[in-house]
Amino acid sequence: MWAVLPGEVALAVCLVAGVRIPGAVLPAAEALVVGVLALEVYVMWPLYAARRRAGDTRREAGLSGVRAVVPVAVRRLLVHEFRALHSLGLWVLRRRHRIPEGARPFAYTEPQTGIMWTFVFVSVVETVVLALVIPWPLIHAILLVVDVYGIVIVLALQAACVTRPHLVEADGSLRLRYGALFDLRAPAAVIAAARVERRFPGGGLVRVDEDGTLDLAVGSQTTVTVELTEPVEFVRPLGRRGSARTLRFHADDPRAAVAALTEDRTASSPLMPGRPVSPSPLMPERTAPSSTPDPPA
Repeated sequence: MWAVLPGEVALAVCLVAGVRIPGAVLPAAEALVVGVLALEVYVMWPLYAARRRAGDTRREAGLSGVRAVVPVAVRRLLVHEFRALHSLGLWVLRRRHRIPEGARPFAYTEPQTGIMWTFVFVSVVETVVLALVIPWPLIHAILLVVDVYGIVIVLALQAACVTRPHLVEADGSLRLRYGALFDLRAPAAVIAAARVERRFPGGGLVRVDEDGTLDLAVGSQTTVTVELTEPVEFVRPLGRRGSARTLRFHADDPRAAVAALTEDRTASSPLMPGRPVSPSPLMPERTAPSSTPDPPA
């Protein structure tokens, strides 16, 4: 179904664009769409009926059938796409996504902003060039739709990161996000120490070492390290689950992020007169040298 329906959309775009479609193509395409939808209903109906007999509501039974038929990676990518497009609307309206009262947001998009705008510029140039050099109307219309949608998705990804910043909430808990792809919560009770520490880890967006250290890198760098008293669980962008006891992430203003994580605890510990003040393990430290060499300029 996920392969046939985009083809149906592309066919509709060609019709709107005035492309002449052979007479046999339209009935065949419609028959294929109807057949695929009928097959999906045939597969999902027994699953839905079984969940209804088990006492689930209609919504719960429907969601259970979708989870059984559609792979988790496909579901998460589709949900991410809808959330990213929603974030694009929030970005246009200069709003951010669900920031609770008292929470302090911390942006993390600075290292990737230039790259994102470069992608947008290259995509626009590619769209214009292909429109000038491709003489076939059908191929031109299909590529135009694909290229424009690609530009929108790149903008939506950046918008999701801008409108969904990291949060230090009013109770001192930490919420790490990367757009609509990643969301991790660390309660205040498990945060043991926080410090400014710039590192350049390898790998992709989310990387977990064998010792339980999670790197949530932006632009291949992290600037804040948070140590926990016990592991916290998280879900990777494509649905795999994991846990981490040390969190490394990027914040555009790492010192402010560490200060927000520490000030509540230091304020709640009054000093006793006549006693020396011992440094708190949560106070910001100087930037520690990375275990990997700085990337070349």
